[in-house]
Amino acid sequence: MTTTQATSALPSCRLRRVTEYIQQNLDKDLRLAELAALVYMSRYHFARLFKCSTGVPPHRFVIRQRIARASAFLATQELSIAQISRMVGFRTPSHFTTVFRRVTGVTPQGYRTGYVREHRPDGEGG
Repeated sequence: MTTTQATSALPSCRLRRVTEYIQQNLDKDLRLAELAALVYMSRYHFARLFKCSTGVPPHRFVIRQRIARASAFLATQELSIAQISRMVGFRTPSHFTTVFRRVTGVTPQGYRTGYVREHRPDGEGG
């Protein structure tokens, strides 16, 4: 890593602090100012270093983490899509569906149906 790269990335301990906080608070409204304050930085400086460290801006990182968590919940049949949407921080199921489809290319219901079909105990696909 060159000096320029080293100074343009978030130190690993700070990156870990932020990513762990995001994971623990996916159900909440996570604002850039709040994330930047965790590591004692201005919003602009934090956003720039976070993107250099992860390859994506903070907001996109949070969305991806929410979709990943939702995908795990959708793999089970216990929770409704509305419950899952609230658990991963979306205010409405329709917004959740829109974002989920934009990220994965399929609706939450479509994902759940496809997952169940692929993972049947009898080993038969749809």
